[in-house]
Amino acid sequence: MKLAGKDFIYVVLQILLFFAFLLDMELFSFRNSSFLEFLSVLTGSIGLGLVIIAFFQLNKNLSPFPTPKKYARLLTGGIFKLIRHPIYTGILFIVFSIAVFQGSGYRLFISILLMILFHFKTLYEEKKLAEKFPEYETYKKNTGKFLPKIKTKS
Repeated sequence: MKLAGKDFIYVVLQILLFFAFLLDMELFSFRNSSFLEFLSVLTGSIGLGLVIIAFFQLNKNLSPFPTPKKYARLLTGGIFKLIRHPIYTGILFIVFSIAVFQGSGYRLFISILLMILFHFKTLYEEKKLAEKFPEYETYKKNTGKFLPKIKTKS
């Protein structure tokens, strides 16, 4: 796996946003209902489940860098049959859930920045995956990026 400067930039930005998320800022606080708190716990739990499942399915393929490892293989089964980037999805579910549960506008803002970063990181990552795996384009057409694709009857 030959890493480019972009690989490091995406990972450093991700780490910086994680640290920014951990800061206890009282900026833009809001009140939420117990129903929103319940939904936050539910979506956060789903997010944690996605991260754990994807972590174990990726196994030796796991890397924080967008460029696939030299001996990586394309995973299209398990959770990856439904979502191309389940770890990013899980992380986003978790951070948005924490932000809403705590009523933190600041953390909500950081969550949005993280979502934007993941969008651009996946564009780069998918370019690298398509270069390494010719079958990636077909997989991409049939599988949702962050959420499962809704198949409609034509």
